[in-house]
Amino acid sequence: MSEDPGQGALVCVPTYNERENLERVVPAIFERVPGAHVLVIDDSSPDGTGEIADRLAAGDERVHVLHRAEKQGLGRAYLAGFEWALERDYRFVIEFDADFSHDPGYLPEMLDRLGDADVVVGSRRVPGGGVENWGAARRLVSSAGSLYSRAVLGVHVRDLTGGFNGFRREALEALDLDAIAASGFAFQIEIKYRAVRQGLEVVEMPIVFRDRAAGTSKMSVGIFAEAMLGVLKLRLSGLLSRAS
Repeated sequence: MSEDPGQGALVCVPTYNERENLERVVPAIFERVPGAHVLVIDDSSPDGTGEIADRLAAGDERVHVLHRAEKQGLGRAYLAGFEWALERDYRFVIEFDADFSHDPGYLPEMLDRLGDADVVVGSRRVPGGGVENWGAARRLVSSAGSLYSRAVLGVHVRDLTGGFNGFRREALEALDLDAIAASGFAFQIEIKYRAVRQGLEVVEMPIVFRDRAAGTSKMSVGIFAEAMLGVLKLRLSGLLSRAS
Protein backbone atom coordinates (compact mmCIF):
# COMPACT_ATOMS: atom_id res chain seq x y z
CA MET A 1 0.00 0.00 0.00
CA SER A 2 1.12 3.59 -0.60
CA GLU A 3 1.84 6.10 2.15
CA ASP A 4 -1.63 7.49 1.48
CA PRO A 5 -3.97 4.48 1.56
CA GLY A 6 -6.65 6.58 -0.09
CA GLN A 7 -4.95 6.44 -3.47
CA GLY A 8 -7.15 4.52 -5.90
CA ALA A 9 -10.11 4.40 -3.51
CA LEU A 10 -13.67 5.57 -4.05
CA VAL A 11 -15.85 6.19 -0.99
CA CYS A 12 -19.53 5.84 -1.97
CA VAL A 13 -21.87 7.97 0.15
CA PRO A 14 -25.60 7.50 -0.59
CA THR A 15 -27.76 10.40 0.54
CA TYR A 16 -31.39 11.24 1.05
CA ASN A 17 -32.08 14.36 3.10
CA GLU A 18 -28.58 14.60 4.57
CA ARG A 19 -27.94 18.33 4.22
CA GLU A 20 -27.11 18.55 7.93
CA ASN A 21 -24.28 16.05 7.56
CA LEU A 22 -22.86 16.11 4.04
CA GLU A 23 -20.80 19.29 4.29
CA ARG A 24 -19.11 17.91 7.40
CA VAL A 25 -18.61 14.28 6.46
CA VAL A 26 -16.85 14.85 3.12
CA PRO A 27 -14.00 16.93 4.65
CA ALA A 28 -13.79 14.39 7.49
CA ILE A 29 -13.23 11.61 4.95
CA PHE A 30 -10.48 13.56 3.19
CA GLU A 31 -8.81 14.34 6.50
CA ARG A 32 -8.21 10.61 6.95
CA VAL A 33 -7.66 9.55 3.33
CA PRO A 34 -6.75 12.66 1.32
CA GLY A 35 -5.93 10.66 -1.80
CA ALA A 36 -9.37 9.06 -2.02
CA HIS A 37 -12.32 10.24 -4.08
CA VAL A 38 -15.89 10.55 -2.81
CA LEU A 39 -19.00 9.73 -4.85
CA VAL A 40 -22.20 11.21 -3.45
CA ILE A 41 -25.20 9.24 -4.72
CA ASP A 42 -28.24 11.41 -4.13
CA ASP A 43 -31.82 10.23 -4.64
CA SER A 44 -33.28 13.66 -5.45
CA SER A 45 -33.33 14.75 -1.81
CA PRO A 46 -36.07 17.34 -1.31
CA ASP A 47 -33.98 19.12 1.34
CA GLY A 48 -31.33 20.26 -1.16
CA THR A 49 -28.64 17.68 -0.36
CA GLY A 50 -27.98 17.23 -4.08
CA GLU A 51 -27.27 20.92 -4.55
CA ILE A 52 -24.83 20.86 -1.65
CA ALA A 53 -23.10 17.87 -3.23
CA ASP A 54 -22.80 19.74 -6.54
CA ARG A 55 -21.24 22.71 -4.74
CA LEU A 56 -18.72 20.46 -3.01
CA ALA A 57 -17.85 18.84 -6.34
CA ALA A 58 -17.37 22.21 -8.01
CA GLY A 59 -14.79 23.14 -5.39
CA ASP A 60 -12.89 19.83 -5.19
CA GLU A 61 -12.02 17.53 -8.07
CA ARG A 62 -12.01 14.57 -5.67
CA VAL A 63 -15.78 14.89 -5.16
CA HIS A 64 -18.22 13.45 -7.69
CA VAL A 65 -22.02 13.38 -7.70
CA LEU A 66 -24.43 10.85 -9.12
CA HIS A 67 -28.00 12.17 -9.20
CA ARG A 68 -30.84 9.66 -9.36
CA ALA A 69 -34.35 10.63 -10.35
CA GLU A 70 -36.11 9.12 -7.35
CA LYS A 71 -35.59 7.25 -4.10
CA GLN A 72 -35.02 3.61 -5.06
CA GLY A 73 -33.47 2.17 -1.92
CA LEU A 74 -30.03 1.90 -0.39
CA GLY A 75 -29.09 -1.18 -2.35
CA ARG A 76 -29.87 0.37 -5.72
CA ALA A 77 -27.83 3.43 -4.74
CA TYR A 78 -24.79 1.35 -3.89
CA LEU A 79 -25.11 -0.74 -7.04
CA ALA A 80 -25.19 2.46 -9.09
CA GLY A 81 -22.05 3.57 -7.25
CA PHE A 82 -20.32 0.26 -7.91
CA GLU A 83 -21.15 0.48 -11.61
CA TRP A 84 -19.82 4.04 -11.71
CA ALA A 85 -16.58 2.93 -10.03
CA LEU A 86 -16.07 -0.07 -12.33
CA GLU A 87 -16.41 2.18 -15.37
CA ARG A 88 -13.32 3.98 -14.05
CA ASP A 89 -9.98 2.81 -12.67
CA TYR A 90 -10.62 2.68 -8.91
CA ARG A 91 -8.95 -0.23 -7.10
CA PHE A 92 -11.05 -0.10 -3.92
CA VAL A 93 -14.67 0.84 -3.27
CA ILE A 94 -16.04 1.66 0.19
CA GLU A 95 -19.65 1.87 1.40
CA PHE A 96 -20.00 4.74 3.86
CA ASP A 97 -22.94 6.40 5.64
CA ALA A 98 -23.30 10.17 5.44
CA ASP A 99 -24.46 10.58 9.04
CA PHE A 100 -21.19 9.87 10.93
CA SER A 101 -22.44 6.53 12.24
CA HIS A 102 -19.35 5.25 10.44
CA ASP A 103 -16.18 6.85 11.79
CA PRO A 104 -13.88 8.14 9.01
CA GLY A 105 -10.98 7.24 11.30
CA TYR A 106 -11.44 3.58 10.33
CA LEU A 107 -10.92 4.22 6.61
CA PRO A 108 -7.11 3.87 6.54
CA GLU A 109 -7.25 0.50 8.31
CA MET A 110 -10.01 -0.78 6.04
CA LEU A 111 -8.05 0.16 2.95
CA ASP A 112 -4.89 -1.37 4.39
CA ARG A 113 -6.72 -4.66 4.96
CA LEU A 114 -8.04 -4.58 1.40
CA GLY A 115 -4.44 -5.01 0.34
CA ASP A 116 -4.88 -8.70 1.23
CA ALA A 117 -8.61 -9.45 1.58
CA ASP A 118 -11.28 -9.30 -1.14
CA VAL A 119 -13.97 -7.84 1.14
CA VAL A 120 -13.55 -6.10 4.50
CA VAL A 121 -16.56 -5.76 6.79
CA GLY A 122 -16.59 -3.05 9.43
CA SER A 123 -17.98 -5.27 12.16
CA ARG A 124 -19.81 -4.42 15.36
CA ARG A 125 -19.92 -8.09 16.36
CA VAL A 126 -16.29 -9.14 16.67
CA PRO A 127 -14.05 -8.47 19.69
CA GLY A 128 -13.31 -4.75 19.87
CA GLY A 129 -16.47 -3.81 17.95
CA GLY A 130 -19.72 -2.46 19.33
CA VAL A 131 -22.35 0.26 19.24
CA GLU A 132 -22.91 3.53 21.07
CA ASN A 133 -26.06 5.49 21.90
CA TRP A 134 -28.42 2.59 21.23
CA GLY A 135 -31.23 1.64 23.55
CA ALA A 136 -31.72 -1.89 24.83
CA ALA A 137 -34.58 -2.62 22.39
CA ARG A 138 -32.55 -1.62 19.34
CA ARG A 139 -29.57 -3.66 20.51
CA LEU A 140 -31.80 -6.70 20.97
CA VAL A 141 -33.47 -6.37 17.57
CA SER A 142 -30.15 -5.85 15.80
CA SER A 143 -28.49 -8.80 17.51
CA ALA A 144 -31.46 -11.07 16.85
CA GLY A 145 -31.56 -10.06 13.20
CA SER A 146 -27.87 -10.78 12.74
CA LEU A 147 -28.07 -14.17 14.46
CA TYR A 148 -31.16 -15.09 12.44
CA SER A 149 -29.47 -14.14 9.16
CA ARG A 150 -26.33 -16.11 9.96
CA ALA A 151 -28.33 -19.17 10.98
CA VAL A 152 -30.57 -19.15 7.91
CA LEU A 153 -27.78 -18.46 5.41
CA GLY A 154 -25.08 -20.54 7.09
CA VAL A 155 -22.22 -18.06 6.68
CA HIS A 156 -19.37 -17.18 9.03
CA VAL A 157 -19.67 -13.38 8.80
CA ARG A 158 -20.87 -12.13 12.17
CA ASP A 159 -22.07 -8.67 11.10
CA LEU A 160 -24.16 -9.40 8.02
CA THR A 161 -26.33 -6.29 8.37
CA GLY A 162 -23.55 -3.72 8.76
CA GLY A 163 -23.19 -1.03 6.09
CA PHE A 164 -19.51 -0.06 6.41
CA ASN A 165 -17.85 -2.40 3.90
CA GLY A 166 -14.91 -2.31 1.53
CA PHE A 167 -14.37 -4.19 -1.73
CA ARG A 168 -11.42 -4.78 -3.98
CA ARG A 169 -12.21 -4.01 -7.61
CA GLU A 170 -11.68 -7.68 -8.48
CA ALA A 171 -14.26 -8.71 -5.90
CA LEU A 172 -16.96 -6.52 -7.42
CA GLU A 173 -16.05 -7.79 -10.88
CA ALA A 174 -16.39 -11.39 -9.66
CA LEU A 175 -19.86 -10.82 -8.20
CA ASP A 176 -22.94 -10.90 -10.42
CA LEU A 177 -24.16 -7.48 -9.32
CA ASP A 178 -27.09 -7.59 -11.76
CA ALA A 179 -28.44 -10.63 -9.90
CA ILE A 180 -28.70 -8.83 -6.55
CA ALA A 181 -32.40 -8.54 -5.81
CA ALA A 182 -32.49 -6.61 -2.54
CA SER A 183 -32.99 -2.88 -2.82
CA GLY A 184 -33.22 -1.87 0.82
CA PHE A 185 -31.63 -2.89 4.10
CA ALA A 186 -31.33 -6.54 3.01
CA PHE A 187 -28.82 -5.48 0.35
CA GLN A 188 -26.03 -5.55 2.93
CA ILE A 189 -26.88 -9.13 3.83
CA GLU A 190 -27.20 -10.29 0.23
CA ILE A 191 -23.93 -8.89 -1.05
CA LYS A 192 -21.94 -10.48 1.80
CA TYR A 193 -23.74 -13.79 1.29
CA ARG A 194 -22.95 -13.73 -2.41
CA ALA A 195 -19.32 -12.85 -1.71
CA VAL A 196 -18.95 -15.85 0.61
CA ARG A 197 -20.66 -18.19 -1.86
CA GLN A 198 -18.38 -16.89 -4.61
CA GLY A 199 -15.38 -18.00 -2.55
CA LEU A 200 -14.08 -14.50 -1.91
CA GLU A 201 -12.03 -13.81 1.19
CA VAL A 202 -14.31 -11.85 3.53
CA VAL A 203 -12.72 -10.57 6.75
CA GLU A 204 -14.13 -8.51 9.60
CA MET A 205 -12.42 -5.60 11.35
CA PRO A 206 -13.86 -4.24 14.61
CA ILE A 207 -15.61 -0.88 14.54
CA VAL A 208 -17.76 1.06 16.99
CA PHE A 209 -20.99 2.16 15.35
CA ARG A 210 -22.37 5.45 16.65
CA ASP A 211 -25.97 6.50 16.18
CA ARG A 212 -26.43 9.54 13.97
CA ALA A 213 -26.11 12.92 15.69
CA ALA A 214 -28.12 14.89 13.11
CA GLY A 215 -30.91 14.16 10.66
CA THR A 216 -33.48 11.37 10.72
CA SER A 217 -32.79 7.65 10.65
CA LYS A 218 -34.12 5.76 7.61
CA MET A 219 -34.57 2.52 9.61
CA SER A 220 -38.09 1.36 10.50
CA VAL A 221 -39.86 -1.80 11.66
CA GLY A 222 -41.16 -2.33 8.13
CA ILE A 223 -37.69 -2.09 6.58
CA PHE A 224 -36.30 -4.53 9.14
CA ALA A 225 -39.13 -7.02 8.55
CA GLU A 226 -38.60 -6.76 4.79
CA ALA A 227 -34.92 -7.59 5.30
CA MET A 228 -35.68 -10.67 7.38
CA LEU A 229 -38.11 -11.92 4.72
CA GLY A 230 -35.43 -11.24 2.14
CA VAL A 231 -33.07 -13.57 4.03
CA LEU A 232 -35.53 -16.44 3.61
CA LYS A 233 -35.90 -15.71 -0.10
CA LEU A 234 -32.13 -15.57 -0.48
CA ARG A 235 -31.71 -18.94 1.22
CA LEU A 236 -34.45 -20.48 -0.91
CA SER A 237 -32.87 -19.19 -4.10
CA GLY A 238 -29.54 -20.66 -3.01
CA LEU A 239 -31.09 -24.07 -2.39
CA LEU A 240 -32.88 -23.99 -5.73
CA SER A 241 -29.70 -23.07 -7.60
CA ARG A 242 -27.87 -26.01 -6.03
CA ALA A 243 -30.68 -28.38 -6.93
CA SER A 244 -30.81 -27.31 -10.58
